[in-house]
Amino acid sequence: MSEWVRVCDADSVAAGTLKAANAAGQPVVLANVDGDVYALEDRCSHEAFPLSDGELDGDEVICLHHGARFEACTGRNKGLPAVRPVKAFPVQMRDGGIYVEV
Repeated sequence: MSEWVRVCDADSVAAGTLKAANAAGQPVVLANVDGDVYALEDRCSHEAFPLSDGELDGDEVICLHHGARFEACTGRNKGLPAVRPVKAFPVQMRDGGIYVEV
């Protein structure tokens, strides 16, 4: 059964940035792409390093450790060395907070 979990305040993830968060025990990375916030599993599918250590380039999350790229809104792998996507989670902005469905 899924649930919506408040992970942080809406204003704590500035446009063009990443933020590590915890959604009921699930590590996620929040990506703010031009005001739209997306949540991905905070673990690169290549070597399991945290994606939140990386950076956001347009709408792509770049893993700091080996340069793998993932589409922020879907988790689809966009660049080697990752050959598998990462899980994407639904996000809602409400009551001044960011909620992730896990």
